[in-house]
Amino acid sequence: MENTKKRILIIGINYSPELTGIGKYTGEMLEWLAENGYLCTVITSFPYYPNWKVQEPYSGRLFKKEIYKNGDIIVYRCPFYVPENPSGLKRMIHEASFFASSFFQIIPLLFKQKNQHIFCIAPPFHLGFLALFYKFFKGGKINYHIQDLQIEAARDLKVVNSNFIFNILFGMEKFILKRVDSISSISVGMRKKISDKTARVILNFPNWVDTNKFFPISDKDKIKTIWGYKHSDKIVLYSGSIGEKQGLEALIDIAIQCLNHTDINFIICGNGPNRQNLENLAISKGASNLKFMPLQSNEKFNEFLNLADIHLVLQKSEASDLVMPSKLTTILASGGLVIATAIEGTSLFNEIFDNKMGIVIPPEDNLKLKEAILQACNQDYSEIQANAKRYANQFLNMNSILSQMEKSIL
Repeated sequence: MENTKKRILIIGINYSPELTGIGKYTGEMLEWLAENGYLCTVITSFPYYPNWKVQEPYSGRLFKKEIYKNGDIIVYRCPFYVPENPSGLKRMIHEASFFASSFFQIIPLLFKQKNQHIFCIAPPFHLGFLALFYKFFKGGKINYHIQDLQIEAARDLKVVNSNFIFNILFGMEKFILKRVDSISSISVGMRKKISDKTARVILNFPNWVDTNKFFPISDKDKIKTIWGYKHSDKIVLYSGSIGEKQGLEALIDIAIQCLNHTDINFIICGNGPNRQNLENLAISKGASNLKFMPLQSNEKFNEFLNLADIHLVLQKSEASDLVMPSKLTTILASGGLVIATAIEGTSLFNEIFDNKMGIVIPPEDNLKLKEAILQACNQDYSEIQANAKRYANQFLNMNSILSQMEKSIL
């Protein structure tokens, strides 16, 4: 008897078991879809982000097929080039290699049962061509979901310096945007930038949080003891990718300036292409109050978030409204106090400021960042933290967002 479940094809370079960024959300979305009656086929890479190194036990593999949820999730992993230090040219080769290998994985799917829906996740933006290729032969409706305005980010952060190349890339993107059935993104600012490129309605599909897994823990003193700190210590945490968009060098300088505040401790948690440089810089400058930690597992992550008194969401000014920090959702759900760097009028600024759920300061202003940290260590922000938790429950609940996505797209 033929299975009558709806079939959906997901195309994206990032997927589980990546613990942060786009892969985390794609993995959670697939779990939800499988539990709600969909047969999901995923074309993706081997997990590599944010370490920029293929994780064990996947290293050394070529193509690999995985089956989960009693066959409701089928994952095809494709080989690709992963640079240790992803410069502009190396990133382009990295993404091109995944495009090529996933193209060869798409071809066998043309001879299998049709997927009624194709959900394509950018970046890389050019994966949209794979979705269009599949649709040309098999049909189905494409939703093109933009997590990161990749081309603008590469231009504004000067990852690539060639107007000729950018003109080609924007032309390719325009071709995709005109031909997919629907387009979605994760913030008001990003949707506005996308709508400026194409006369299309851009659907709102924000990143979410599982509010059953992430929540405030009342006994924070006990948590600090578990992690090796004193009850009186103030913990300032940055957790996430360590790359070019965050400007974390400034945090090392601020940590050094706070050495005389013996109760203030800094943690940088995560991996990325800039981590080793930052560690070396911290050691050379004598930032003894700053500790580096690896990304924490899902089982420990809520406790780890509750360890912190202050959570930093840092972006350079050039990245404004080109990306929306994915770490923000779990911080809000755990009732954390956010200090974010954002330009006034951007989505990140408006979301935090308008809802009174954090502190927002201008990007790359080290003096104001230091002042905000010291102030947050000495004042009561419990009302703001309560607002953060309330906002997460009302607007970022995973089940609510994915249910709305299902009604709008699938």
